[in-house]
Amino acid sequence: MSKSVDMIRASALAALMLGTVACTRTVTDTPGDAPNLVEWVAQVRARPAPPLDPIPVIKPFESFQFDGRGFRDPFDVNAVESNGGGMRPDSNRRRQPLESFPLDALDMVGTLGGGRNLVALIMGPDKVTYRVSPGTYVGQSDGRVVAVYEDHIELIELVPDGAGGWLERPASIALEN
Repeated sequence: MSKSVDMIRASALAALMLGTVACTRTVTDTPGDAPNLVEWVAQVRARPAPPLDPIPVIKPFESFQFDGRGFRDPFDVNAVESNGGGMRPDSNRRRQPLESFPLDALDMVGTLGGGRNLVALIMGPDKVTYRVSPGTYVGQSDGRVVAVYEDHIELIELVPDGAGGWLERPASIALEN
C-alpha cells in the first residue's frame, strides 16, 4: 500500500512541476501572433484619450419657507379638536340583530316586493335570513341602509375620524350570484 501512495505522490509532484514550467512563459516570449498583440497594445496606449463631457450645469435650488401659523400642530396631542356638534352614533338606540355581524360576513340573497316597497333579504353567518329595508341598521359600524335595489343595498356607516369626531362612509352589499 505504501508503494501506491508513493506512486501517487510522485505523479502529483511531476504534474505540479510541469504546470509551473508551462506557466512561466510571458508575453515578451512572442511565439506566433504575440508580436501583433504587443504592437496593438502599444498603439492603443499611444492614442490620446477621448474628450470628457462638460460638467452639467446645476440649477439652483429654490427654497420655500413654510409659514405654519393658523394651522394645527400635527404632533400636539393636547390640541386634538373634537367634532362636538357633528354627527355621532346614537348610544340610546336599540340595537338590531344584523348589527352584531361585520358587513363582510353578510350576504344579500334576494329581494321581495317591488318599487318603493322593495325589501332585501340578507343572510347572516348564523344562516338566518333577515328582511332589510331603508332605515334598518346593519354591520358593526352603525351602518344605516339608505336604499334597496334589485342587485344591491346601499348604506352609510359612521366611523371615527381619529380626532374625536365621526365620518360618514358609504358601503354596499351586493346580491350573491
